[in-house]
Amino acid sequence: MGSSSVHVNEATIVTPSEPTPTGVLSLSALDSQLFLRFTIEYLLVYKPHPASDPRATTARLKAALAKALVPYYPLAGRVRASSADASTGLEVVCRAQGALFIEAVSDLNVHEFDNAPRFVTQWRKLLSFHVADVLKGAPPLVVQLTWLKDGNAALGVGFNHCLCDGIGSAEFLNSFADFASTSQSKFPPNPIWDRHLLNPPPFKPSTDNNNSSSSHPEFNRVPDLCGFISRFSNERLVPTSFIFDKTSLNELKKIVFSTSRVGESNYTSFEVLSAHIWRSWARALNLPSNQILKLLFSINVRERVKPSLPSGYYGNAFVLGCAQTSVKDLTEKGLGYAAMLVKRAKERVDGEYVKSVVESVSQEGASPDPVGVLVLSQWSRLGLEKVELGGMGKPIHVGPICCDRYCLLLPVFKQTDAVKAMVAVPTTAAQRYEDLLRSFSS
Repeated sequence: MGSSSVHVNEATIVTPSEPTPTGVLSLSALDSQLFLRFTIEYLLVYKPHPASDPRATTARLKAALAKALVPYYPLAGRVRASSADASTGLEVVCRAQGALFIEAVSDLNVHEFDNAPRFVTQWRKLLSFHVADVLKGAPPLVVQLTWLKDGNAALGVGFNHCLCDGIGSAEFLNSFADFASTSQSKFPPNPIWDRHLLNPPPFKPSTDNNNSSSSHPEFNRVPDLCGFISRFSNERLVPTSFIFDKTSLNELKKIVFSTSRVGESNYTSFEVLSAHIWRSWARALNLPSNQILKLLFSINVRERVKPSLPSGYYGNAFVLGCAQTSVKDLTEKGLGYAAMLVKRAKERVDGEYVKSVVESVSQEGASPDPVGVLVLSQWSRLGLEKVELGGMGKPIHVGPICCDRYCLLLPVFKQTDAVKAMVAVPTTAAQRYEDLLRSFSS
């Protein structure tokens, strides 16, 4: 199946609107991790004001991008392997090389974003420039404005993940949107580079077992007892999406309360929802009872390290929380057990834990193993739903360009207490997964 028809009208390099510093900036140990060497791809859909002029809107967004690239000038640079440590480290060459801006038209209409895409790559061309290798000199930032056939608009944005995490990229997008609304930003951005703050100390790392990768289950390999990797590689994946409103989330909390041990019943919406998704996913896949499974999810460490990172730090400032158990225990012990595993994974992360992760990835090249893994990312807490472009308002849809095997929790338009869960699962498990997701069983 091919993706939707998109015709590119123009592709231009946009450089900072004012002179910016030149030189080479080092990325942190967390930025340089192997598993982050890809592009974060956002899709935001807008309903422009009926009187808005597409040509003027396009010009305004290009001008706003040029202005936003002044304070965020590394996003106009190019990422490469470090000249000092080519084996693991990365750096950014900053010479105002520019970001890529694309204007396009499509035969899609706005209602097609109400549900999950029909297939994984249906919306691929809404970000036409796909970067296969982020270290090969491609622009680290790509913005594509696509006009839909009904007059609405889609904004596809790609960020080199080595340069920023979800929070940092969302801060940039809100700054960009602010420049698009007025000639001068109402809230001047204060992006902070300071990547040295998340580098290992300049001495030999601790040999204490508590600071080794053995204490980080996210980096440990587990046996593949069921052809897990080949199944996700070879079987067609079916995109799914389901909205959990406040009533649904409260119902899940009641189930968790009824299946939890005494004193372990106070759970957040994230903990109960991620536990429910994880169990539904595991049960639908029909895996061997002794297969070890992991739920990996990002934990923002900006306030967990001491001292805390400065406001405006837009680099990768997260580590992976890891809940781990067997298929048998996950599926039979109840939702409260799964929520407890998620909660404990979050509670393990403090300043010392972050320090040991930094040491593991920089000294040992530690990287997550994909066997038995469901990765979950909470885009609903990034502020993407606030990216208000001048003349187009706030996005009516926020999601990924491609719905893949990674589960995303997304904001829902005009429903601040609701979350949309989007993930692609193997064809043979898709219907059962959706049924289990709706069933709210304990």
